[in-house]
Amino acid sequence: MSVVRRASHEGEPSVSLSEGKGLPPAVVARLTVYLRALNSFLADDVDRVSSDALAEASGVSSSTLRKDLSQLGSYGTRGVGYEVENLLTHLSVAMGLTRDWRVAIVGAGNLGRALARYGGFETRGFDVVALLDTDPQIIGNEIGWLRVSDAANLEAVFERTRTNMAVLALPASAAQFVCDRVVAAGVRSILSFAPTILQVPPGVTLRKVDMATELQILAYHAQRGESGGETGQPSAGAPEAVDVAPADIQPPADTRPADMPPPAD
Repeated sequence: MSVVRRASHEGEPSVSLSEGKGLPPAVVARLTVYLRALNSFLADDVDRVSSDALAEASGVSSSTLRKDLSQLGSYGTRGVGYEVENLLTHLSVAMGLTRDWRVAIVGAGNLGRALARYGGFETRGFDVVALLDTDPQIIGNEIGWLRVSDAANLEAVFERTRTNMAVLALPASAAQFVCDRVVAAGVRSILSFAPTILQVPPGVTLRKVDMATELQILAYHAQRGESGGETGQPSAGAPEAVDVAPADIQPPADTRPADMPPPAD
């Protein structure tokens, strides 16, 4: 089980990043892997872990691990290693996981329903509080522990549930319109599964997961492997591979989200 330490901001340990200085995206991606590995050690009642053991469990080199963690502070002791729970707490603070993240999923097609049923979000610090769609045959249905809300009432649903993060499981044709509404409702963190490029204003963080694009990249590397090219290593300067979606989500064979045309004004 993953453990996320929640605490008041006043009582949280500090992270030694210069004010206004962010971590490189590749480092942030690897921190999520370190968190997963630390949670596994904690579940196995491991109190301390060496940098070599943590690096091996995370699929990175020891030097990469130490360099990444040095950007947050010095939490290890030479010859002793890292205290698992202490490092887990510090990484959770650095990643913003001690805050209350309230997630709304917009789009209750096959993909949206699979995401809504996934229980791993809560153990990693994310509370899925709403699921929305425009299909009258879907609105009102219970999926997992959620009742599907009408996307025409998106702003009111977000206000009622205090949503501060949104997932868009939508077709490309509706994604920008809905994204604009999500931003106008005050949400500044968005994860999109829509197969299109979305535009957001400054101050809004948008992450995109395009499974077809990932498969195309895999096809390229597979072709290089068959022709004698190198495979198995990330390209120079690229972050080491991390999961783009929880591995145990198993959507139905047809993963197309339900159509979500913009609701009439």
